[in-house]
Amino acid sequence: MATRRTDGAISGRAPEASRSAEFPSELRAYAFIADGLRGALVSPGGDISWLCFPSWSDPALFAGLVGSGGCYRVQPEGRFVPGGYYEDDSLIWRSRWVAADGTVECREALVYPATAERAILLRRISTIRGRGSVTVLLAPSGDYGRRALPPWRREGECWVLRDGDLALRWSGGAEARAARAPGGERALRLHLELARGESHDLALEICSAASLEREPANADECWRRTETAWREALAPTSGVVASRDVRRSIAVLRGMTGPDGATVAGATTSLPERAGAGRNYDYRYTWIRDTCYVGHAGAALAGGEELLDGAVRWVARRLLEDGEHTSPAYLANGDPIPAPSHLALAGYPGGSDVVGNRAREQFQLDIFGESLLLFAEAARKERLDSEGWQAAKVAADAIASRWKEHEAGLWEIEPNRWAHSQLIGVAGLRAIAAAATNEPWTARALPLADHLLDEANASCLHPSGRWQRAPDDEHVDASLLLAEVRGALPPSDPRSIATRRAIGRDLSSDGYLYRFSFPGHRLGEDEGSFLICNFWMSLACIGVGELPEGVRWFERARAACSTSGLFSEEYDVEQHQLRGNLPQAFVHALFIEAAAAQEPQE
Repeated sequence: MATRRTDGAISGRAPEASRSAEFPSELRAYAFIADGLRGALVSPGGDISWLCFPSWSDPALFAGLVGSGGCYRVQPEGRFVPGGYYEDDSLIWRSRWVAADGTVECREALVYPATAERAILLRRISTIRGRGSVTVLLAPSGDYGRRALPPWRREGECWVLRDGDLALRWSGGAEARAARAPGGERALRLHLELARGESHDLALEICSAASLEREPANADECWRRTETAWREALAPTSGVVASRDVRRSIAVLRGMTGPDGATVAGATTSLPERAGAGRNYDYRYTWIRDTCYVGHAGAALAGGEELLDGAVRWVARRLLEDGEHTSPAYLANGDPIPAPSHLALAGYPGGSDVVGNRAREQFQLDIFGESLLLFAEAARKERLDSEGWQAAKVAADAIASRWKEHEAGLWEIEPNRWAHSQLIGVAGLRAIAAAATNEPWTARALPLADHLLDEANASCLHPSGRWQRAPDDEHVDASLLLAEVRGALPPSDPRSIATRRAIGRDLSSDGYLYRFSFPGHRLGEDEGSFLICNFWMSLACIGVGELPEGVRWFERARAACSTSGLFSEEYDVEQHQLRGNLPQAFVHALFIEAAAAQEPQE
């Protein structure tokens, strides 16, 4: 399989405490592997620093990212420089360590596609140059590292751990010996000496106890299955700018999306947006809005229908079940998300631990407009079934009955009559009316859209002619770019032009956009730039025919990815660092959509 290399330049060394949970890496240094139902972060020093089971929002078995227990490290002995690269068209990662005596790689993947009751983590260690002396340390820990697990037992050529209905089975480490991890957990330690060209496979099964009745995972077969599934999962992207990066973002979204179409907003929790500011959130849930963005990304590419169909299917089910009281976010299986709470962990430096999210109790009007935009996109492609049309009617009725209420809006802040939410409602109603061919109820959509636009015009139009955030907040907001991007009004409308210019003038720094300003504070003082805003601006500029300007905003944000090509929610412009949870699905989705908008026309 073709590969792309992005070697880093962070020095490291092998003693077991050198890359312990107490010393996490900067976010840009991590790689991400996933199977659709859960994901893991791989540190440059060879740690699995984050992995929850059985699903994204369940407790972590490896929680070193937030300063807690659990360790699964593959690391060369002696001094080394870490790096790594993704194999093309996949989330198969190759950690690479260059040392004085040799170069070692570890091929990393979660077996894809996965089942809910079983995850298989594959690690294939190989020596590329010289000789490789490698130490492997395995020490899972229960409940985010807060609970010790029972000891390992040797069963044939495997090590097995049973903890109630949870079981782990490790193949390839038969010669391992009992040890202690840096955090004190019971561990298995394996030493390997590999000559050039030699490889050694490790397979860690995390599963229900009943799954141990199966034969142990066969590494070769698992690798073949995973390679084939990734090749089949990615849509072609010929003719799209930044094609390789687009394909990686598609892989990230596929890795974060389950078989029922639920895409988690983020793979991690508690990573701070600003050190010491208390801005730490749990994004391991599925947001209606974010899932709609993923559907638009799929619709933007030939062959991306599976992402579109999955998003439509999942959003429609939520609307049909909960109607006008549809929550902004759910567990991936559709259950309510937990309220925020703390775990008494150390947290990532500068942050604090949190699980759960306050969005479960919020009303966010814009999710109904976003749902209509998604359904309209599917209808235009003749991919909206009767259930989807029923859900669209639910969304339209919810806008009609609730648009006057104060709500938390896109940014999930204090309730208000946010202009963005009303304008997205306008866009969604107009889109579904235009896409309908045999749905009588859509006749009410256009009059309602006109009424909402009149109301927004009366209450949220700034004296300068641009949109303002809310009736009592005259500031501009980057989310107001979506009014023209999604079709609430044309890009050539004077309100669109004035808003676009004000955002570019008032919310940008060094080519990066912030979502809004904090009165009395300079941009960047309270939070990082929001990368999704750059891609919104790119789409707005391209939509009005300003291609060079659109490309400038696009490329600036594209440069803010990690060394492995991942986007977080925020980017610290001054320190050139990623901020917030990693990876962030909606940034990857808008990156894809903005790239597709630049596709050369025949």
